[in-house]
Amino acid sequence: MTAQRNEERPGPNCPVEATLRVIGGRWKVLILRELFKGTRRFCEMHRSIGDVTQKMLTRQLREMEKDGIVLRKVYPEVPPKVEYSLTPLGMSLERILEDMSAWGVRHLNRKNPADGSRQA
Repeated sequence: MTAQRNEERPGPNCPVEATLRVIGGRWKVLILRELFKGTRRFCEMHRSIGDVTQKMLTRQLREMEKDGIVLRKVYPEVPPKVEYSLTPLGMSLERILEDMSAWGVRHLNRKNPADGSRQA
């Protein structure tokens, strides 16, 4: 970390905390991963993400919409059709997730210095 970052104090004005408030948690990054691929309907995301409950997925999407990173579009038809997509602010998170993914690959591929085996 740079000296400037070390001087930042935790709390409402900390940029890292602000980012984590928006994308933190088990499901939001996975939702973002799906929406980076394009507009998705609720059922598509639910199937793709896997273990998330409908209630939790709905809650997370509402929070992301409130934070301005997800756009929810409701079509006036029966049964109702709802689509989710990323706003420009949401799209700006793609680089962050790419960097997280690259770090994860390096972490998963690192070798145990003691015996040369891969660490889990």
